[in-house]
Amino acid sequence: MRIVTNQRLAKRNRQFAQYSFFASFIVPLAGLLLLNQQTAQPTSAGTFLSIVLPFLVLPLAYGVMIFAIRLSNLWVREPRPEAAIEASVKGLGNKAVLYNYVFFPARHVIFSPQGVFAIITRFQDGSYSTTGRSWVTNKTALSKLLSFFRQDRIGDPTTEAERAAAHISKLLQPIAPNVPVQPLIIFVDPRVHLEITDPVVPVLHTNPKMGVNLKDYLRDVVTERRPTLTTEQIAEFERRHLPSD
Repeated sequence: MRIVTNQRLAKRNRQFAQYSFFASFIVPLAGLLLLNQQTAQPTSAGTFLSIVLPFLVLPLAYGVMIFAIRLSNLWVREPRPEAAIEASVKGLGNKAVLYNYVFFPARHVIFSPQGVFAIITRFQDGSYSTTGRSWVTNKTALSKLLSFFRQDRIGDPTTEAERAAAHISKLLQPIAPNVPVQPLIIFVDPRVHLEITDPVVPVLHTNPKMGVNLKDYLRDVVTERRPTLTTEQIAEFERRHLPSD
């Protein structure tokens, strides 16, 4: 299997996450030092600044912290989605291609003899239920509050996956209009617990020891003989849409 990963984007966002994390500490510290300086040397302007400054610094520090947590969840947190997906599709064949962070909003895309798949991932490690299109977080009120600060709410992975598949379908339209794109939702953390009932989009694990996993799904889907891309169509797709170095 050939793997194409936007390493430049991944590296840059990991650095942003680290810089933002340090900034979330530096911003309130700098505000505290400035406030102490104004208190030690009181002036009319300093008194006004001492009143206004906390209302400016605290929201800014909070915003930077939330930004850092979100970036860390997506680009730093282990296991890394690209590595987990790669490990779970090993042996897919030398005609398969895995694209990571190239065709957003499809964070991961697989072209293979089994078909074309647009993948969105979830890093969450909690307990969740899905029936049809709906997703429910199985947590206590306190856990839900902590999830807000951890920025690990589940969101709407079904709609995200459908949008990702629609985007890839649009890109394929001039090349292979009759090849369907299957959206997939993949959880990469082995600690997650899922209750899945009649999902609109397949919900899978990367861990082969857990429930319905990506490796088994791709193995079973072979029997459906779905239309897929030829080697020439993949080459043309990359010529049109793969960013050049």
